[in-house]
Amino acid sequence: MRAMRLHALNERLRLDEIETPSPGPGQVRLRVEACGLNFADTLHVKGRYQEKKTLPSALGGEVCGIVDAMGEGVTHLAPGERVAAMVEEGLAEFALADARLCTPVPEGMSPEAAASFQVAYGTSHVALDHLARMQPGERLLVTGAAGGVGLTAVEIGKLMGAEVIACARGAERLEIARQAGADHLLDSQTQDIREVCLGLGGLDVVYDAVGGEQWTAAFRACRFGARLLPIGFASGEVPQIPANHLLVKNLTAIGFWVGAYKTHAPQVLSGSLARLFAWWREGKLNPHVSNVLPLEEAEAGLDLLRTRAATGKVVVRIG
Repeated sequence: MRAMRLHALNERLRLDEIETPSPGPGQVRLRVEACGLNFADTLHVKGRYQEKKTLPSALGGEVCGIVDAMGEGVTHLAPGERVAAMVEEGLAEFALADARLCTPVPEGMSPEAAASFQVAYGTSHVALDHLARMQPGERLLVTGAAGGVGLTAVEIGKLMGAEVIACARGAERLEIARQAGADHLLDSQTQDIREVCLGLGGLDVVYDAVGGEQWTAAFRACRFGARLLPIGFASGEVPQIPANHLLVKNLTAIGFWVGAYKTHAPQVLSGSLARLFAWWREGKLNPHVSNVLPLEEAEAGLDLLRTRAATGKVVVRIG
């Protein structure tokens, strides 16, 4: 099979011909139709992600594919079934997946859309619902709100009944967030995040994909009892959280890494994806795929994420 693989840190991906893998117990082999790229893939290239890859690796953590073969003990799936799944090496014509993490794709959903749900929508839904327990009427700030993950937090926040403040750079990006349902638009290049958020009454939930100064400003705009979710650090600066301020304002900082749930609580991820697919069937979610590239151009997709040029999801079409 063909696979775009990283052979050494800080190198570009190479198109390889390698042996097609066989599924082990509890696994399925998928004929990959589409693979979603994420900012985490760019961190893997640098060796800066919290989970290290054994090289060479095909990267790519989420796919839509057709069940091609099943390992021992898999009974709830069938050959030929189209599923979405989290995987370890998705930038390839075939990928192995834990059968517990495979969810049937709704009829009529494109492979590109199905490959856009798990990491971005799944991260936002599990973070806001399962962890932050966000309630209708609460005020939510989303930083990096026009990015692949932030945009889903805007959509899901509105579905959950929150008042959503979308923070992004420039009018074009903010317009995308507005179309996704944001109630308030905040330009991080020209406006003071703390001042704007306090002017609206303060924050109940912070969904921060940027880190750095934006985290600090959001932290200072929190109301009593607010919950903060450090989702990512696109700014390159990991914020330090002053515990004394958590204490005084009764704030909660909630760590969340979706990868840990694959091992420790896969049912949370599969249950979340089933809920998200149900919302899609009801017409309540519309994944914004900004770029679709062929397998051999996967490196260009990573460049879009590195430069923050993508205004939505970047997907590699394979099958």
